Amino acid sequence: MSKYDLIAQFNHCFKQLEDEINILNQHLKTLTLLPSAVFELPDVSKDEEHDEITQITVSPSYNEQALELALKLIANLFIYDNAPHISSKRAVRLPGALCFSTSNKEFKAVDAVVKRINTLKKQLSLIVTKESGISKEERFDFVHNQLKGLITLNAYRTLTLLSDPDTVRFGWANKNIIKNLTRNEILAQLGKSREANRAVPPYTSEQWAERLDKEIITLSQLPETAKLKIKRPVKVQPIARVWYSEIQKQVQYACPLPLLVFYIDKEQDFKPVIGELSDYDVDNIQIRHRPKAKSLELIIPRMHLYLEK
Repeated sequence: MSKYDLIAQFNHCFKQLEDEINILNQHLKTLTLLPSAVFELPDVSKDEEHDEITQITVSPSYNEQALELALKLIANLFIYDNAPHISSKRAVRLPGALCFSTSNKEFKAVDAVVKRINTLKKQLSLIVTKESGISKEERFDFVHNQLKGLITLNAYRTLTLLSDPDTVRFGWANKNIIKNLTRNEILAQLGKSREANRAVPPYTSEQWAERLDKEIITLSQLPETAKLKIKRPVKVQPIARVWYSEIQKQVQYACPLPLLVFYIDKEQDFKPVIGELSDYDVDNIQIRHRPKAKSLELIIPRMHLYLEK
């Protein structure tokens, strides 16, 4: 695909996404809103975007106000939609649940729009990360040359639509991204970085090359069969725990955006069971089950690369 065709495809996909989001928002405004709740999290300033998170104070909003906040965020795709001091490296999160009472026909109509939106979001991401054939380093310029100020985290973030759960409750999740790799796979990555001959601030290209050379030597001294893993902590995330009594199953969802929860053909006085999201305090986290961890030795700190002993 030529560069011009790729750019045209990217812009067309984004325009379709904007149109479908507008259709969804207008549609949701016409439905019967049941008791709903969203939980605003504090703004993250540009000065704080790399700070460790130890406490988060939640500000709840309910019903019509919750709907208004949610629809605004779903449509928020550009930096200039946010206040100037807010970090663009951390997507604004609004956990919660918008609950609607609908007929099956109305549910299917909204479901179709949500599926189109999520398909377009996935397509937009694939155009940038796969079909373009450009490196990670080039993606920012490619995106912002077409859509200046686009918040890709928001543009790619999918919507979750549920039907008839018995309860929706909220909490916090602390996770690690864990990926098992071989020594040769890591060496190949470092080799590509070395060949690129880039300067990575605060290092000059010569200083960065010297650092990579040291890391390559460190890895080369390990046996080829060494068990290596990247274990990178992820900042605390809001989650939703959804219970379905009919199948006796709880499903956990990441909840950066409010869940769209539909109750189909219910009685007129029906009210959903929606929990609250409590404030986060790292010193008061209760871990229900902590599996016994294997002994790990940190090999390359910047990559969070460990050797399993």
